[in-house]
Amino acid sequence: MKNLNTIKSIAINTITVEAAAISGLVSAVNKDFLTCVEQILQSKGRVIVTGIGKSALIGQKIVATFNSTGTPAIFMHAADAIHGDLGIIQKDDIVICLSKSGETPEIKILVPLLKEFGSLLIAIVGNTKSYLANQADLIINTTVSKEACPNNLAPTSSTTAQLVIGDALAVCLLEARGFTPNDFARIHPGGTLGKQLYLRVRDLYLVNQVPSVQTTDGIKAIIMEISSKMLGATAVLKDKKLVGIITDGDLRRMLEKNIDVNTLHAMDIMSPNPQTIQPDTLVVNALNLMRQNSITQLLVVEKTIYKGVIHLHDILREGIL
Repeated sequence: MKNLNTIKSIAINTITVEAAAISGLVSAVNKDFLTCVEQILQSKGRVIVTGIGKSALIGQKIVATFNSTGTPAIFMHAADAIHGDLGIIQKDDIVICLSKSGETPEIKILVPLLKEFGSLLIAIVGNTKSYLANQADLIINTTVSKEACPNNLAPTSSTTAQLVIGDALAVCLLEARGFTPNDFARIHPGGTLGKQLYLRVRDLYLVNQVPSVQTTDGIKAIIMEISSKMLGATAVLKDKKLVGIITDGDLRRMLEKNIDVNTLHAMDIMSPNPQTIQPDTLVVNALNLMRQNSITQLLVVEKTIYKGVIHLHDILREGIL
């Protein structure tokens, strides 16, 4: 096994070579690239992405990115396409074919069939003089000077280049469609990212108990309320009006003062003007407010009426960090 310094050098060289390959893609953003974006935007069909080998794997990721950002797409493996999967293609679909060489046997069989379908064919290709490039309607050049592989064989820089071009197309289409955070949340309702865009305080606090004491309540009532409601705090009300909060931390600090606790009331212990939040506020914004104020709970208020408590643990259970 090589020594650690050698391994570090190899890793840095790999990153450097691939970074150079990505930088070289700037020239690929040309008239054909812009036409690709325009054609996909105007299309009434879907984007069919195809390839073989490592290019197929990159193609699957590009499809996933398209779908998650508002561009309907389907992956079709080039080998499977010539054995029946061509039925995936429908009228008005656009086909993107990924290949480093543009000369693989499966691609040479597939391309004439795609032409018969009348589909617009976009080649993301590393050899602009290849069969695929010559047959394509539009070409995005992903030629790289060398692979990061020391033998210049294993697809590394070339597949990274394909991936970056796919991301560039997806982001251009996203922007052109006016794809919003709300659109993203609609497509990603089950993920953490989606939750950050749609989950609101009202979705979490309603399952919690509603701790409260009156300003004139004594220490025993306060401790019992905080303990029984298990949220680490209680609101302090004057009649029905919210006037303060008492946390378990407030109780500990009060006990450290070595005073007669039996003479104390909620109004003597509470922190006035507590941090509050509205039920329709995004949970991620509630989390940010907690972080800014170094607190673990917020009192939920609707039209000045105290409704309950949202706790940091409620947010963490949803995977929002």
